[in-house]
Amino acid sequence: MMRYHALACDYDGTIAHHGTVDPATLRALERLTASGRVLLLVTGRILDDLKTVFPELGLFHAVIAENGAVLYRPATHEEIVLAEPPPEAFVEELRRRAVTPLAVGRVIVATWEPMQVAVMDAIREMGIELQVIFNKGAVMILPSGTNKASGLRQSLRKLQLSPHNTVGVGDAENDHAFLSLCECSVAVANAIPTLKERADLVTAGSQGEGVIELIEDLIATDLASVAPRLVRHELLLGHREDGTPVKLQPYGTTVLIAGTSGSGKSTFASSVLERLSEHEYQYCIIDPEGDYAEFDAAVVLGDSKRVPSVDEIVELLQKPNQNIVANLLGVSMEHRPALFDTLLMRLQELRAWSGHPHWIVVDETHHLMPPAWDPARMVRPQELHGMLLITVHPEHVAPPALASVDTVIALGEDPDGTIRTFSETLGEDPPQARAGAVGPGEAAIWQRKSGAPPFRFQTIPPKSERRRHVRKYAHGELGEDKSFYFRGPEQKLNLRAQNLMIFLQLAEGVDHETWMHHLREGDYSRWFREAIKDDVLAEEVQRIERDGGSAEETRAAIRRIIEERYTAAP
Repeated sequence: MMRYHALACDYDGTIAHHGTVDPATLRALERLTASGRVLLLVTGRILDDLKTVFPELGLFHAVIAENGAVLYRPATHEEIVLAEPPPEAFVEELRRRAVTPLAVGRVIVATWEPMQVAVMDAIREMGIELQVIFNKGAVMILPSGTNKASGLRQSLRKLQLSPHNTVGVGDAENDHAFLSLCECSVAVANAIPTLKERADLVTAGSQGEGVIELIEDLIATDLASVAPRLVRHELLLGHREDGTPVKLQPYGTTVLIAGTSGSGKSTFASSVLERLSEHEYQYCIIDPEGDYAEFDAAVVLGDSKRVPSVDEIVELLQKPNQNIVANLLGVSMEHRPALFDTLLMRLQELRAWSGHPHWIVVDETHHLMPPAWDPARMVRPQELHGMLLITVHPEHVAPPALASVDTVIALGEDPDGTIRTFSETLGEDPPQARAGAVGPGEAAIWQRKSGAPPFRFQTIPPKSERRRHVRKYAHGELGEDKSFYFRGPEQKLNLRAQNLMIFLQLAEGVDHETWMHHLREGDYSRWFREAIKDDVLAEEVQRIERDGGSAEETRAAIRRIIEERYTAAP
């Protein structure tokens, strides 16, 4: 499966030499599109001028002209102006100041050095908000915020592609912005030194020869040799004791987050999802139990009463900047694996032509990919990458899914036991070195295929987790299997509390005998730990259960703790 689905090329000095594209370069561009990739031209030239000097524009799926201000679709001849043109009075002022040569496009106004002095004087004296961009002697005047990156971003969005699946190649000052946007930035050998210093790859050849070199490697290997250099995209997970950062490769990796119930798996997963959002990698969370029903950073489809359709999930994911939670709470337990299989197959199809979603998050993996799960009829095992698997029971997850895992994150009281269980389920020897017990806010990480031993690290707490947790568990709708039931010692009652506020209401109304029965059994702290996933609350309530007291005293004490943690703003 391809990582790079689009190539964005500068024109002058990159594919063109002295304004002309050689036949060999044209043939390479044709091979690139024949490989199934999208070809984009990103240039500072005015569109009419470009059409005159380069009649082969039809090779490109889109042209971003005027340094990001104009989008042109050669197949339909559609032109979209992406920014407001400068005031006509400004152009007249430049003519009055004898700024020559002077070219005026749909938006761009361009001249050459040393005319930038007169240009900047005019901007300052007229009090207008314009920016001046330099390009190997050319002086381009555009609205603030308009550059090759802004134009490329809009073009990719219209093509339903992500910058993370795009390679950019250029040579000059005005290429910095759009190359920084692309997952892989390439400078041809004739590029200015600062561009070559910042590029992920510098070609051996200049101009068209360098582009040919790039295209051949892109078609043959998908730039596999460049992957280790893309450290700017790595995701920060936390730090070791000595301050060394712990990072995760954002592509081609599958991660297993495992540990006992209440160990902090959801919290750690939320932190990873925040990093993905910050880096603008798209993800789809498959949520069988509604744990992400209040997740802010994504559109939630489905609830306890409505099953999301696979078509609507895939349709929204075609927008590369849109993250999705597929809430399967409305699907019966026995039907969830079948729906998951259908959805996974469609997500892999979407990835095949677009490269995204970049990550597929499978919560409660043991329910959706049980031991009998067979991916062969849906996807090839090597395509099970870019997945985040979350489970309490790695031994209850299908071996083909576990075999795809590169990184194991173990939380809870016995991380080494979790790693050992993972290895034994695959029939492999666990690592001899041990990470040891982890404390609060810590996790153990084992980069399985690196040969390195597991080690502990301090995790990064998610910014949104506490706020989301409060909303979901205080006022949300927990599933029937996650709700608390006041039943009493003789099981005569069946009062369901589907969130903490309802729990408090019911607690006030149940008889003393029922309340004390559940207190003595430790049912309250168990629910707070396993269903509400709040270890702090569980420990405080467990102390009340252990110390005892009257129904009135214990009821009031537990109410006070819940209200302090869940009715005040987090």
